[in-house]
Amino acid sequence: MLSYGGISAHISASRLKSEGMGSYEQAVHFQNQDFEELKQECVEGGFLFEDPCFPAEPPSLGFKELGPHSSKTSGVEWMRPTELCDDPQFILGGATRTDICQGALGDCWLLAAIASLTLNEKLLHRVVPHGQSFQDDYAGIFHFQFWQFGEWVDIVIDDRLPVKDGELMFVHSAEGNEFWSALIEKAYAKLNGSYEALSGGSTTEGFEDFTGGVSEMYELRKPPRDLYRIISKALELGSLLGCSIDITSTFDMEAVTFKKLVKGHAYSVTGLRQVNFRGDLQRLIRIRNPWGQVEWTGAWSDNSSEWDEIDPTEREDLCLQMEDGEFWMSFNEFLRQFSRLEICNLTPDALSDDGLSHWNTIQFHGSWRRGSTAGGCRNHPNTFWINPQYKITLLEEDDDPEDDEVACSFLVALLQKDRRRYRRQGQDMHTIGFAVYEIPEEFRGCQNVHLKKNFFLSHSSCARSETFINLREVSARLRLPPGEYLIVPSTFEPSKEADFVLRVFTEKQSETEELDDEISADLEDEEEITEDDIDDSFKSMFAQLAGEDMEISVHELRTILNRVVLRHKDLKTDGFSMESCRTMVNLMDKDGSARLGLVEFQILWNKIRKWLVIYRQFDLDKSGTMSSYEMRLAVESAGFKLNNRLNQILVARYAENEVIDFDNFICCLVKLEAMFRSFQQLDKEGSGEVEMNITEWLYITMCG
Repeated sequence: MLSYGGISAHISASRLKSEGMGSYEQAVHFQNQDFEELKQECVEGGFLFEDPCFPAEPPSLGFKELGPHSSKTSGVEWMRPTELCDDPQFILGGATRTDICQGALGDCWLLAAIASLTLNEKLLHRVVPHGQSFQDDYAGIFHFQFWQFGEWVDIVIDDRLPVKDGELMFVHSAEGNEFWSALIEKAYAKLNGSYEALSGGSTTEGFEDFTGGVSEMYELRKPPRDLYRIISKALELGSLLGCSIDITSTFDMEAVTFKKLVKGHAYSVTGLRQVNFRGDLQRLIRIRNPWGQVEWTGAWSDNSSEWDEIDPTEREDLCLQMEDGEFWMSFNEFLRQFSRLEICNLTPDALSDDGLSHWNTIQFHGSWRRGSTAGGCRNHPNTFWINPQYKITLLEEDDDPEDDEVACSFLVALLQKDRRRYRRQGQDMHTIGFAVYEIPEEFRGCQNVHLKKNFFLSHSSCARSETFINLREVSARLRLPPGEYLIVPSTFEPSKEADFVLRVFTEKQSETEELDDEISADLEDEEEITEDDIDDSFKSMFAQLAGEDMEISVHELRTILNRVVLRHKDLKTDGFSMESCRTMVNLMDKDGSARLGLVEFQILWNKIRKWLVIYRQFDLDKSGTMSSYEMRLAVESAGFKLNNRLNQILVARYAENEVIDFDNFICCLVKLEAMFRSFQQLDKEGSGEVEMNITEWLYITMCG
C-alpha cells in the first residue's frame, strides 16, 4: 500500500520542482550532501573527507565481475592522489582529451563523451565546477554536476581512488599527476551505484548527462533525405555533433584508413558551407579530430587541388576558421566514409549565446506500474490504452523556403530512469518506444480525457519511434502538419515497471500537456427511505441478524456479508475484513453509534447490489475476479473518474498480483464514496478546494 508518507513526499517534491529545484542554478544535493557545508566542516576540523554514502569498500567497485570476491578486485587499495604522487593537480593546462586514458572498465562510451566535453569549455565547467584543487583549502572532497532524468544533481565524493599494483585501476591521465578525469568517473560511478554499473553504454548517454540535451542517431548508410538541413539546423541551434566509422573487429579499433580517417573513433562536426565549384554549388562539411592531428587527405582536405578552383576570398574565409585537426570534405564523401552521426540537441538553459535560436522544450515525469499504467505496446490491445498519454498541439509550421510541405518539426525522446542502478539486482534496460496518434475532432481541445481501448482499436498511429529497443533513451525526429496529436510511451511487454521522462522539443511554438481524466465523482443523492419503505422479508432478516439491540455492529456486518457472498459461487473472494466492514459502517452511520440501524443497513445493501451488477459486467472473462484494467473501467462505471496516479494507488492498495476480488472491489468503492462525500461536506461552495485544521484532517484520515 502507498503510505501517506509516500504521498506527502511526492507532493513536497513536486512543490520544490515548481520552485526551481533541479535547475542548473539550483542543483539537487545528491543524497542530501551539501559540498560547501561538508568542506567547511573538514577545513575547520582539520581532517580529510571520507564519504559514508560511497565508501572505499568492495561494493562500491561492483557486484559481479568487480564483485567483492572477484579476481579483478583482489589486492585493491583505495588511495588519495596526495599518496600517489608528490604534486597532484586537479586540471593541468586545461582539460584535454589526453587527460582521459581508459582503465580496466568497459566505459569507453563515457570517456568519449568526456573527451567531447573538453571541446566546449562552457559545458565542461557546468559539469566540473571551477575552484577545485589539491592546494587551496584541500580537504579530500570534490564535487561534480550531472543532468539526471530532468534535473541537475550535485554529487560530492572523497578522493580515495581504487589502486591495484600501485596504478589507478580505472581512468587516469597520460601525465599521471592530473586527476579531474579519475574523479569525474568516480562521481558518475556513485550516481549509478558502483563502478561496474558503468560498463557498456552509448556515447549519447554521456552527452545527455553532461548537457541535459537530447540525442538522436542517424545511420549514414540510409540517411534521411533532408540530413543536410538537419545538420544545418543543429549547428544553428548550438547542438553537439559527433560522427564515427564502424569497426568490424577489435583489430579495427583506431585503425587508420589510407586517407587518414580513424575507425571506431569519435569525431566532431563543426561546420557546413556551400561553395561555387566548377559552376555548381558544392556542399561541404567541416570535421574535427579531437586528437588535433591525423587529418583526412582526400578531396577538399587542407592542401587538395579543389581549393584552387574556388574564389580566393571564399577559400581564405573557410580556411581561416580552421583549427588543428579540422578539415573539410564534400557532404557526399562524408556519407560514404562515415557510418553514424550523433546529434545532442542542447536545451535553452545550456545556451548562453543570444544569437542562437533554440528548441522549445517541455518534459513530463511518468511511470509504468503493473496493473495501472504499464500497458505494453500496440500488440496488447486490451491494455495498451492504460499507458500514460500526452497531448502535443503543433501550432506553427517550419520556416523553410525550400520545402513546399506545410509541416512542423519536433523531436520526441523517451528516457527510462535509473536502470543502471538495478543491475545489482540482475535487472537492466526495458525495451521501450512510443506511438503518435492524430486526435480526432470530437476530442480536440479536451484535456481531461484519457482515451480508452476502442479509440486505439479504430485508429492507426501516424508516427512512431523507429523501433522498440532496450536503450536508455529512444528518440525520433518527426514532421507532421499543424494539429493536435497524442503521444503514448510504453514498454514492449505489459506489466514492466519503470519511471520515465518524456521530452518534446519543437522548433516553433507548441503546447503540450498530459491527458488524464479529471478527478470527479457522480454521487447519487443519498436515498431518502423510511422503515415503511422496507419490505417485510428484509425486516425479518434484519431482526434475525441484528439481535436484541436491533442494530448491526462491525462484527455482525462481517458475518452477514461473508455468508451472502459464499452463496454466489461465481464470485471469488477471501471474505470481507474487519477493516473494510468498519469503513462501510463509517460511511453509512449517521448517528455516530458505530452501528447500523435498519434504514442504514437497507441503503448499504442497495449499494452493494448495484455494485455487484457492475462487478459482473466488467468481469469480462467470467473468472469471478477482475483484472486491474477491468477494475479501472468498473470504477468509472460506478461514477468515479480518477487520474493515473490515483489508479496506481488503488491497484497498490486493493489488488493482489493484478487481480481484484469481490470484497476488495466493494471496499474500494466504499472508501472512494466515503472520501468524496467527506470532501463535499467541507467544500460548501463547490470550489474544489477546502481548508482544514489538523483535527479535521485527522478525523477524516483516521475514520475514513
